[in-house]
Amino acid sequence: MIKDSYDIIVVGSGLGGMTAARRLAGGDRRILLIEQHSQLGGLATYFKRRRHIFDVALHGFPIGMQKSLRKYWGKEFAERVSQVRSIRFNNPQYKLDTTFDTEDFSAKLHGHFGVPKEKVDAFFAAIANMNYYDQNQETTREFFQRHFPNRSDIWRFLMEPITYANGSTLDEPAISYGIVFGNFMSKGVYTFIGGTDCLIEMMEKSLREYGVQVECNAALDKIFIDQGRVRAARINGKEVACRALVSNGSLPRTVLEWAGKEYFKPEFSAGVKDLKLSSSSCQVYIGIKEGERLPYIGDLLFDSTWPEFDSEALLSRDVSSRTYSVYYPEIRPGSAAYSVVASMNARYEDWDGLNREEYRAGKKALIEDTLDALSLHLPNIRQIADYVEAATPCTFERYTGHVRGATFGSKFPGLGYSMGLHNEVGGLFHTGSVGIIMSGWLGAANYGVITANEVEKYLAAAG
Repeated sequence: MIKDSYDIIVVGSGLGGMTAARRLAGGDRRILLIEQHSQLGGLATYFKRRRHIFDVALHGFPIGMQKSLRKYWGKEFAERVSQVRSIRFNNPQYKLDTTFDTEDFSAKLHGHFGVPKEKVDAFFAAIANMNYYDQNQETTREFFQRHFPNRSDIWRFLMEPITYANGSTLDEPAISYGIVFGNFMSKGVYTFIGGTDCLIEMMEKSLREYGVQVECNAALDKIFIDQGRVRAARINGKEVACRALVSNGSLPRTVLEWAGKEYFKPEFSAGVKDLKLSSSSCQVYIGIKEGERLPYIGDLLFDSTWPEFDSEALLSRDVSSRTYSVYYPEIRPGSAAYSVVASMNARYEDWDGLNREEYRAGKKALIEDTLDALSLHLPNIRQIADYVEAATPCTFERYTGHVRGATFGSKFPGLGYSMGLHNEVGGLFHTGSVGIIMSGWLGAANYGVITANEVEKYLAAAG
């Protein structure tokens, strides 16, 4: 049961919210973590249908996640981080496999794409020297043109996986691309042995062991502010006092809906209102019949029929590009189950406003088109699949509360508003997938730690 008051309330149980709660736990502070959905995880979650478990977001993260898990969650978490075997690309410009690390990527750029080694080295040196605090206004397009002029095949090789990961485009800051790309290039792409269900269960257990009260089906609809400071939150209709509140929810909802623009400087609330949100996603979940096996087609398969990289084409409902995340039994030791999750970037407005019949027809078409496309790699997919379901931007909006179903938060300018929230209202903090560079598992978890450190400073100063 939710009590009348806490020291800290964390709203939302994405990786940022849970990691912030874990970082703040362990002392005498009374901490409440609430989640409006029936289970934890936010977008980093899973669901079960029949005997199948589908991972919504566990499709790969950098090696840095291992260090963050060890430092902020424990050795038993870090020990489950394992490198995926291969990332496969299949499109009209090239077909190749890579381990997605600096050594192999350099070899592909030099050997497959014919780029002189010194130019490859210069590109990676430029990535390594990027810093968030630099005032460099260069776009990713300009950055690519400088290093690999007019090489659309190389641009695709470098850009397509990052766009799937965080929705970025060629015309956004190169720094936002470089930081994410550099993280992955460290030592390749990794996953969590046991699956998302295992990770979330371990995190919930750890939070409870360290004294955090965890409540699902608990929705916040109001943040109370008095004399420039957070005073309380209304949760499921009950006013609950707190000294600090960390929102892991949508940044626009946090400022404009839950708190209210009247508590912020006009230019701050206006800036949040005008923030450009990142794109959303569609997904198709495919469960494979018991006893059936899938041949190895890559752990991640970036598959496209589009002539060149085109971020607008990636968003179209007339889908031409998909990422297949293939879950082989070894990801869940002791299991013999196979599943496939097909992910497509998408526009919210293409799905919002459809009537019931149009929406159902759209989902059915999405499933059928995906099965047709996947059959080029798995010809018998329709015969061996025994469960298929689809999610749209409206699905993500419904289950996460993210405005417009934005699966990657806001575009780059949102990071400044997120990090500056507590300077506007004392005791009000934000963490989550914002500003592109904070998207993904590693960024979300580390941002949770950054925010927790600011909360500690605030509480210490407040006495």
